[in-house]
Amino acid sequence: MAAEPLLSANQVALLYLVASVLFILALKGLSNPLSARQGNRFGIAGMVIAVLVTFAMTQSVTLSLAALVIGGLVGWYAAKRVEMTQMPELVAAMHSLVGLAAVLIAFAVVINPTAFGLASPIPTGNRVELFLGTLVGMMTFSGSIIAFGKLAGLGKQFRLFSSAPVVFPGQQIVNLVIALLVVALGVMFVRAEPGAELLPFGLVAALSFVLGVLVIIPIGGADMPVVISMLNSYSGWAASGIGFSLNNPLLIVAGALVGSSGAILSYIMCKAMNRSFFSVILGGFGAAEGAAAGGAEQKTAKSGSPEDVAFLLGNAESVIIVPGYGLAVARAQHAVKEMAHKLTAKGVSVRYAIHPVAGRMPGHMNVLLAEAEVPYDQVLEMEDINGDFGTSDVAFVLGANDVVNPLAETPGSPIHGMPILEAHKARTVIVNKRSMASGYAGIDNPLFYMDKTMMVFGDAKKVVESIVKALE
Repeated sequence: MAAEPLLSANQVALLYLVASVLFILALKGLSNPLSARQGNRFGIAGMVIAVLVTFAMTQSVTLSLAALVIGGLVGWYAAKRVEMTQMPELVAAMHSLVGLAAVLIAFAVVINPTAFGLASPIPTGNRVELFLGTLVGMMTFSGSIIAFGKLAGLGKQFRLFSSAPVVFPGQQIVNLVIALLVVALGVMFVRAEPGAELLPFGLVAALSFVLGVLVIIPIGGADMPVVISMLNSYSGWAASGIGFSLNNPLLIVAGALVGSSGAILSYIMCKAMNRSFFSVILGGFGAAEGAAAGGAEQKTAKSGSPEDVAFLLGNAESVIIVPGYGLAVARAQHAVKEMAHKLTAKGVSVRYAIHPVAGRMPGHMNVLLAEAEVPYDQVLEMEDINGDFGTSDVAFVLGANDVVNPLAETPGSPIHGMPILEAHKARTVIVNKRSMASGYAGIDNPLFYMDKTMMVFGDAKKVVESIVKALE
């Protein structure tokens, strides 16, 4: 005789509702640095409730507990080992697992529908949901793996494969043919006789995997942050679709929250890069993979020492610091905070200007500065500080490139129209980079060659630490 469930249907529904509300509050809290910690607490509480309800409903507590322990250990290890500069790659890896989880659940439902409360044979509506969830989930899985590899390729430290777009003749036709085959197999699955569903369903999953790879490989590394956000949205919709098949309201709500927030984030990032969603999918941006633009070697840039920078900063009245990926790679945020503290003690006004996509993903720079306990009132978004560059004595650019490139204001430029931080309008511009290499967009930056610009080459942390010593 089957054991009585620990929770009634009404109690499960109520707890799922509470968890859903906590997930919504978590997203709201994460929208602001001041409330981010509280948002994380809401999210953790919601997930704890969801897990406990699952344990109360399952008859396989041992297997569920084992999965929980394994997943928890993997998450703990990743949190300990992954640097903030690798966060986009980690996000891509996590999305791949979400997509794979949705697909595995779908396979389990197809193999044994009665175990999930569905009739056998599976009703037509549920088959459509399973098909769509598997299509999106498997594309998310394979596409996220490719995105992870391309982002790792940009970092050069763990170069899985090139971040450059991969294109071949007839690529779009191949994609179209595979997509049509997936749809045809989906129709076969929906209309299959009992016992004959698994073959077309398995082929849908296999071809969806291939399609996910082919859709992402033509996209350059510069657009990978947008792709990551897009795949985040896909993973949410895949989970939500499976939730309908399982009649699980929490999975539907959580998936919809992830899907909608990912879509909104993709829109924000496309707007910040002056790119349309379709232009990202069609690829081509960042194809140069960091190569300098033609003719750049004929230009001359002025360079200086950390001591020169310390002199300019110490005698300024207002300084705007523009952090970029170079700062993140060098983990220079604590040294920058110390430098800003010394400048403030000298009576210099110091603020930080944040571009929406600086460091490859929104909020990356904000998190780094928060880690160094930089006061929130000193950290300003692009639209709040751009008007102040023209009256600032010094703009200190640390590792940023495309987000301060004045070519965005030049018609015909590959980044024309992209909103930028207007560092070039400051009275003096200091740029710290390891070399004169271009950014992800693969184009040169005229800011580096302006008469009022001084280049300081070297690792951001070492350079800033030398500036701090010179300020003493």
